[in-house]
Amino acid sequence: MISSIELFSGAGGLALGLHQAGFSHKALLEVDEDSCETIRANVLLGFPGIENWKISQTDVRAVNYADFGPDVQAVSGGPPCQPFSLGGKHKANADSRDMFPEAVRAIRELCPQAFIFENVKGLMRKSFSPYFNYILLQLSYPEITAGENDGWIEHLGRLERHHTSNSHAGLGYNVTFRLLNAADYGVPQNRYRVVIVGFRDDLDVRWSFPEPTHSKESLMYSKFADGSYWEEHQIASKNRSQVSTKERGEIIRLFEEKEHGERWQTVRDAIKGLPDPQNSAVPEYANHEFRAGARPYAGHSGSSMDEPSKTIKAGVHGVPGGENMLALDNGSLRYYTVRESARIQTFPDKYIFLGSWSESMRQIGNAVPVRLAAIIGKSVADKVERLKEFESQRELSNYKTV
Repeated sequence: MISSIELFSGAGGLALGLHQAGFSHKALLEVDEDSCETIRANVLLGFPGIENWKISQTDVRAVNYADFGPDVQAVSGGPPCQPFSLGGKHKANADSRDMFPEAVRAIRELCPQAFIFENVKGLMRKSFSPYFNYILLQLSYPEITAGENDGWIEHLGRLERHHTSNSHAGLGYNVTFRLLNAADYGVPQNRYRVVIVGFRDDLDVRWSFPEPTHSKESLMYSKFADGSYWEEHQIASKNRSQVSTKERGEIIRLFEEKEHGERWQTVRDAIKGLPDPQNSAVPEYANHEFRAGARPYAGHSGSSMDEPSKTIKAGVHGVPGGENMLALDNGSLRYYTVRESARIQTFPDKYIFLGSWSESMRQIGNAVPVRLAAIIGKSVADKVERLKEFESQRELSNYKTV
């Protein structure tokens, strides 16, 4: 197991995925009371494998990392994303909710072998590129701190001069990032996120992001070439989406040009087996209550059953009504239930959420898809485990020599 600390844990999506990948969380740190209560409830109800999770409701700015001891191998988290979100106010470094400086402090004080941080696509907006570069350089050289009178521009200059010099003494990390679409990894949702991964540079680790496992081309082929998607869901021919003969030929050509892996997962895949919440007086599944009042409006329509869902959103001032809706086969619209949204974020059915529909949807919308976290985490954990094996073999060899 990989000993880890997680910052900004939210409702536990990243933590749960990393747990599945072999991470053992010494502590989960989160300031939001409702998110902490959700994690505590799952621990108390005996969700498998998380019995020893210790969730602390705290502002990370008040955390003393020396309290966790010297053996933390990994740090993870999703620093609050509102400063960079396409739906936020776009203040970046001027926003008091920017917690990347605290992520850097955790790395500086804990000196982990690796870290994983996740954030929204907006972080890579062109107007934010200097600040994104600043974040990456801080993570690369966490001991190069800002002077007492430095603004971030002055600090960036110091980091750039250090980066381009021939002397990189002290704590350093080899940092890489990639913009990922969760749908490409089997999550039934088009959800673009920036993932930043670093390994301590004295470890000489060679690592790259896991390659996508799923594709739009494979989904198109299964629907419009061999029909396997419709057959799997027992959809009658008259109710299947159709394309022209020319379009079908183009789909086949694109599919056969190269290997595309498994097909994207759809909303229909995600909610398969769940009862219609409108017909359930007593829900058979936790968090599966019907919520009325769904209406489309300009720029906001429901997700199609036979495509990956639109991004499940949290919203700065509550959940945007049009984005978290489902377009049913009969043409009507309704809101996703909390359980349906949790499935789209690949949370297990036994993982529950506390609070109202809006509060639960906020927690889910802020979460990292569990499956995506597990895939990235497994790739990082494999490298860290190999380092442990190498060190054990070297210590054994030195002992025999003595």
